[in-house]
Amino acid sequence: MAGITNKKALLALAIGGFGIGMTEFVIMGILPDVATALNITIPQAGHFISAYALGVVVGAPLLTSIGNKWAPHKMLLYLMVWFTVFNTLSAFADSYYLLLISRFLSGLPHGAFFGIGAVVAGKLAKEGKSAKAIATMFSGLTVANVIGVPLGTYVGHHFHWSISFMIVGVIGILTMLSIYFWMPEIEKTKAKGVKEEFKLFKNLDFLGLIVLTMVGTGGFFAWYSYIAPLITDVAGLNENIVSYAMIIAGLGMVVGNFVGAKLAEIFTPLKAVIISLVVMVSVLLLNSFIASSGYIVLLMTFIIGMVAFTVSTPIQMAVIKSAKGSEMLGSSANQSAFNMGNASGAYFAGLPIAYGLSYTSASIVGAIMACSGVILAVSIVWYRKQKASKQQLAFQN
Repeated sequence: MAGITNKKALLALAIGGFGIGMTEFVIMGILPDVATALNITIPQAGHFISAYALGVVVGAPLLTSIGNKWAPHKMLLYLMVWFTVFNTLSAFADSYYLLLISRFLSGLPHGAFFGIGAVVAGKLAKEGKSAKAIATMFSGLTVANVIGVPLGTYVGHHFHWSISFMIVGVIGILTMLSIYFWMPEIEKTKAKGVKEEFKLFKNLDFLGLIVLTMVGTGGFFAWYSYIAPLITDVAGLNENIVSYAMIIAGLGMVVGNFVGAKLAEIFTPLKAVIISLVVMVSVLLLNSFIASSGYIVLLMTFIIGMVAFTVSTPIQMAVIKSAKGSEMLGSSANQSAFNMGNASGAYFAGLPIAYGLSYTSASIVGAIMACSGVILAVSIVWYRKQKASKQQLAFQN
C-alpha cells in the first residue's frame, strides 16, 4: 500500500513539473502572438522570458528558506497555489508591465518546487532508487516539451495566447489536488535560522557544483537557443519542420532523463555527470560539422536532447548530498543555476553569431561550455580526494 501511495505522490510531483515546464517554454512559441496582442516588439516580448528566469533565480533560495517553518508536503502545496494564481493572472494581463510582473511572480515558485520536490522524491523512494524517483519528478518537465508546449503553442497561435496560460492554471489546480490527496505527510527537518541556512554558500564543494550546473547545462542551452535558425538557415529545411524538431528534442529529453538516473545508480552522481558532459562535448562538436546535412540535423536534435538531460538527475543528487543539513535550500539553489545556465548559454552562443559566424558556432560554444563543466567536475573530484587525504592524515596524527 505504501508503494502505491508513494507512486501517486511522485505522479503529483510530475504533474507539477509538467505545468512548470509548459509555462517556462510555451512563451517562446507564442512570443509573436503576445507581441502583436500587446502592441509591443518581439524583443520587448522577450523580456517576459527573462522576467520568468529572474523569478526562478530569486525565488528558489528565498522561498525555500522562508518555507522551512512548514512540512515539505505543505510547502509544495503552497508553492503550487502561488504558481496557479500568478499563471492564471498572466492570462488576463492586458499590458506589457502587467504581464512582466505576472511572469516574474510566476517564476518565483519554480526552483523551490523542484528543489523541495527532489528531496521529497528521494525520501519517498525505496533504498537505492532515489535517482529513479527524482527522474520521475523531472519527467513532467521533459514530457511538457513533447505535449504541453506544442499544444500551448498551437492554441496560443490559432486562438489566443492567453489560453496557453489558462491551461497552465488548470494543470496547477490538478497538481494542487494531487498533492493534497496523494502526498503523504512528511516531517519537516529541524528548522534553522535563515542566517544559518545561508552558511551553505560558504561550502566550496557545494559552490563548485552550482557553478558546474550553470556552465555544464549552459552548453545545452547554447545549442537549443538557436535550434530554429540552425534547421532553416544551415540545414535548409522548411520552417514548419522547427515545431517537429522541438518535439523530437523533447522526446530525447524524456529518454535522457531516465538514462541519467540509471547512470547515477551505476556510478556515483558526479562521475555520471562527467560521463554525460564528455558525451555532450562530442555530440555538439559533431553537430557543428554535419548540421548542414538535411534531415541528419533532426537525428542530432534527438541525440543532443537525450544526452543533455542525462545530466539533470545526477547533478541534482550530487548537490543534495553536498548540502547536508540544508538539502532543500541546496537543491533549490541548483534550480537557479539551471536557469542561469539557460541565460548564459544563449548569451555566449549569440556572440559569434552577432559577429557574422554561422549558426553552427552555437554548437561549438556549447561544446566549450560543456568541456569547461568536465574540467570543473574533475577538479571537484580532485578537491574531494585531497580533502579526504588531509582528514585521514589528521586523524592518524
